[in-house]
Amino acid sequence: MKNWKKELNDIVTKALKEKDTVTVNVIKMLKTDLTNEEIKNNREELKEEQVISVIQHAAKQRKESIEEYKKVNKPERAKEEEEELKILEKFLPDQLDAKKLEKIIDETLKEVKAEDMKDFGKAMGAVMQKVKGQADGKMVQDLVKKLLS
Repeated sequence: MKNWKKELNDIVTKALKEKDTVTVNVIKMLKTDLTNEEIKNNREELKEEQVISVIQHAAKQRKESIEEYKKVNKPERAKEEEEELKILEKFLPDQLDAKKLEKIIDETLKEVKAEDMKDFGKAMGAVMQKVKGQADGKMVQDLVKKLLS
């Protein structure tokens, strides 16, 4: 997303014309999050990986909210969060499937000579460097634990 401001403004304009309030609200929230991140960085233009990081954070929040709403039996709110998550996921890089991810983790564990749970931190750091933006951290964590056990 080279010029995220223009791209997101174009999406909002199109969504307004189509009366797609969910998209309008999600994109406005995302623009606010990105602008706040720019302010934190002394108003410097965000790099691509920073933009992706902000979007990933917003998507993670939605996933957590979905789980919470399901726990307290509020399926309508969970559904709203799922719709918002789908919109955010359009801006994220393709995610690795479980098989590819497990292969990368396995190779990385061999590279860093991680053999058991005492090497968990070292393993997670190395794996996350390789799959940053392409895999959910929780999924990586679960697979690393499984392979180290």
